[in-house]
This record gives sequence, C-alpha cells and structure tokens, in this order.
Amino acid sequence: MRENFTLRWSELLTEAVTRPGMMFEAYSRFHGYSIGNQIAALSQCHTRKIEPGPIATFPKWRELGRRVKRGEKALWLCMPVTVTKPLDADDPDGKERIVTLFIWRPRWFVLAQTEGLPYELEPIPSWSKEKALAALAVGEIPFTALDGNTQGYAEVRSVAINSVAQLPWKTLFHELGHVLLGHTAQSATSDGERLPKNLREAEAEAVALISCDSLGLPGAEFCRGYIQEWLGTGNPIPEPSARRIFRAADQVITAGAALS
Repeated sequence: MRENFTLRWSELLTEAVTRPGMMFEAYSRFHGYSIGNQIAALSQCHTRKIEPGPIATFPKWRELGRRVKRGEKALWLCMPVTVTKPLDADDPDGKERIVTLFIWRPRWFVLAQTEGLPYELEPIPSWSKEKALAALAVGEIPFTALDGNTQGYAEVRSVAINSVAQLPWKTLFHELGHVLLGHTAQSATSDGERLPKNLREAEAEAVALISCDSLGLPGAEFCRGYIQEWLGTGNPIPEPSARRIFRAADQVITAGAALS
C-alpha cells in the first residue's frame, strides 16, 4: 500500500455502478461505516486477497480480546479531522476558524487479520421506510400525476410514489435522492445556478442504485442503464457530484436502519 494513499469519490462510485452486487457485499461486511468507506475497504480486501469481514482499529481489536497478526498492514479509510485554521489577515473579525477535513488514514484491520478470542458478528440492520422518512423529515404525499408513465416525483421535502410503480423501492430512493441532493429546493427558487437536468437525474439515480444494491432490494440493475443514459456513454459523474451522491445515500440508509 502506498504511503500517501487516496481515492477519488468518483472512482469509488464507478466501482459501485459497474460491479453488480458490490454494494450489497460492502454493506453486509462493513455496515457500521459510511458507504464510501465500505467500498474502499472491500476494494482493498479484494486487491490484497483478504477475507472481508468486521473491521476495527488496532486498539479496538485489543479491547475485544483479539490482536492483529504480525506483518498485517492496515486498511485505509477516510476519516474526519478537525483543525483550526490560522488567522486570516484579510478577515476583519480576525477570528480563527474550526473546519473539518476528510483525510485517508491506515488504521483499520479486518477480522481475518486478527487472532484471539471468538468474535460474535453484529446483525445486519433491516431497513424501514417509515423510520427513514421520519428521520429525514420527508413526507409522503398522495400521487396525483395524470401521466400514467410517471413513476414518482418529489416536491421540496415530500415524495409521491405511483401505487402501480414498476419498481417502487427504486422510485422511492430516486425521489429521496432529489430531495436530499437539494434538487427540489433549487426548483423552488428562481435565483442561483442550477445543475443541468441530466446531471440531477444521474445523481438521483445513483442514490437509488447504491440504496437498492446495499439493501438487496430490486431495481439496481435498471439504475445502471439510466445513469449512462442521462450522462451519455463514457462520461463519468464529476467528483463533486460523487461526493454528494455518497452523502445522500448514506443519509437514506442510515435513517432507515433498524435492528430487529
């Protein structure tokens, strides 16, 4: 592993889009971590031929009665770091600013890299639509569109899903993506620069793909084609969009997660 490891979020998203089932495996193995880190951990395990599994830092494994095997190298994950920015001479207030940066660090080991006391696997959370909508402060409103081809739509902080939608889970996650990505807020205002429609639709569909694939719900296979259709063949999703997509998908999945 190189000393200054880094991964672009657009690269992680490309893996999620092009490798069917990857998100489900990543979520099943690393559901306690953000979606981006789930993919990063799984990708490194595959590259290094390590059995994916529960992941923790060196001190945490020791706390659990296990020790990292000699010679094992840590996996890199992206972690938040809070720093204080120095005084800015151009700032009239002359105040220091506290900001959060996200930095890749090699501090995690999977179960297969450790030995010691038996480890009991944590259950994979189920997902509840009602819990997610309440946590996200998103309402579900009656579907009133007259166009029979419309599967669903979003309005500010509300979503409407056609009762006969072909893929209701995919449609729900797509419309939630529009809300959480701020697309509906953009539509409600006339000022400010808006993302082009094709990028808005590709972003929302990527949220739907990650959510469906992670939770093992139907629809992910259809998302891949739609994403390419909206972007155009060979055009990757921009890095800022990839970051936003992962953040929104994390919100969707985390908000509805519940242990049985």
